[in-house]
Amino acid sequence: MFKRLLQRLFGKKPQESVEVSVDLNLGDGQASTQISTTTTTTNTSTSTIPHAQSVQVLKEGVPPDYPIPVDEIEDCEDPQSRTHFVQCASTSGLHQMAYHEWGDPHNPNVLICLHGLTRRGSDFNVFAQAMCDQYRVICPDVVGRGDSDWLPNPMVYGIPQYVADMVTLIARLGVQKVDWFGTSMGGLIGIFLASQEHSPIRRMIINDVGPKIEATALKRLGDYVGKPLRFETKKEGLLYLNKICAPFGDFTPAQWKEYNGPHLIKDGSEWILHYDPNISKPFAAMTSAAAIMGEMMTWKAFEAIDADMLVVRGAESDLLSAKTVAEMCRRNHRTRSLEIPGVGHAPAFITPEQVSLAREFFSS
Repeated sequence: MFKRLLQRLFGKKPQESVEVSVDLNLGDGQASTQISTTTTTTNTSTSTIPHAQSVQVLKEGVPPDYPIPVDEIEDCEDPQSRTHFVQCASTSGLHQMAYHEWGDPHNPNVLICLHGLTRRGSDFNVFAQAMCDQYRVICPDVVGRGDSDWLPNPMVYGIPQYVADMVTLIARLGVQKVDWFGTSMGGLIGIFLASQEHSPIRRMIINDVGPKIEATALKRLGDYVGKPLRFETKKEGLLYLNKICAPFGDFTPAQWKEYNGPHLIKDGSEWILHYDPNISKPFAAMTSAAAIMGEMMTWKAFEAIDADMLVVRGAESDLLSAKTVAEMCRRNHRTRSLEIPGVGHAPAFITPEQVSLAREFFSS
């Protein structure tokens, strides 16, 4: 599929060294011409893994400067959602991808919500609950995350595999058209799927990502993605996650717990993050040449999209610049944009104001 995409976009076959596409799987968008006022199987490693060093920033008697959920109640699956699995294929064999479903399973109007690089489908629990009166909402766990399988060959983790898995998922759902909400990596996957001829994507929100990813964000991601941390308690894990997710917005302790709680899973007497640490390997292997080619390919794909798009940018995002958003609007006339003040990368869409922005777009 990826080779055919390269041929269609560039009119030639990919060279071996470029096939890495590698990373576009970095996802994890911008400026704005319109400003909105406020807006089961888990694979784990038992090898020696250090405890989270970042948790040590909390000192005895010094109050933290970010919300901390103090309880350690087990997370319960929302009774309104249903979890299913679809079998997908890669060059390494077959794997199961989990997806979580909300709303009437017979509703022909389907909204797929896809998460960022180290996140999972549960990020959309609040959003899906708000949208399931209008849609059959589908929130996948991209392979290597959440309830989905891990891949034996980590170099397969990347946009081409993720796009192929989404095509398989849409075929399983039995629909011809879908609407799409993609945050960060989920937005990049949406761009490449929407650029295909006969794409099923009808309308799409691209949340805080674009063809050009700023170097500062890449460095920040490289500092924490793939670190196989272990936590003695779930509370320690929540402290860590809440801190690195601080740019997502200003939430209550209860909201933080609901948002980040599912990202921690029990492993023996300790807690670990839900995703395969090896998703970082293609990122680490990416060369400057591959990064340049990746950006060129993403621009070409974006220009080829024939679907209505809304690009959302957090006003303080370090990943998607206002300049890139303006260029996206210039290069594809079906693009609108808005900026959410007081938020970095990436808006979480768990507040009523942000949810209403999405509802308005998908209802237009």
